[in-house]
Amino acid sequence: MTVGEPGALASMLVLSGVFMLITFLVFAAYGVSAAAVRTHVVSRPRVMGWMRRTFAGAFVALSGRLAVESR
Repeated sequence: MTVGEPGALASMLVLSGVFMLITFLVFAAYGVSAAAVRTHVVSRPRVMGWMRRTFAGAFVALSGRLAVESR
């Protein structure tokens, strides 16, 4: 379909609507999955401890890399 055709606007609106619907479904599935994982992670203190240590180690590694980085 080209710009000058009569149904170009309607086609573009339909395609935009389909894109928005698919995007909404993907983000809704992501949110449901994240909520399910969160309940399993938060309910286990050992997992939370390891996550804290992992993030702390990552920040230390990144700060060390930043400290030795030359401009």
